[in-house]
Amino acid sequence: MEQPETTRWVVCPTCKGQSLYGPANRFRPFCSERCKDIDLGAWASESFAVPDPTPPDDQPFGDPRLQ
Repeated sequence: MEQPETTRWVVCPTCKGQSLYGPANRFRPFCSERCKDIDLGAWASESFAVPDPTPPDDQPFGDPRLQ
């Protein structure tokens, strides 16, 4: 038995507007191709980055009070 398809709306990560999350929206979870491209550009330009807690090579690692 097939499940009835329900409409699910999510918040677009880029513009914070409503976005259809389903097969009818090929840009999901984004609301449009424009929002998808803005997000991709931010990743490509390294605007989104995971912070690296490692200090530069010329500085000691860890709590300086323990060294």
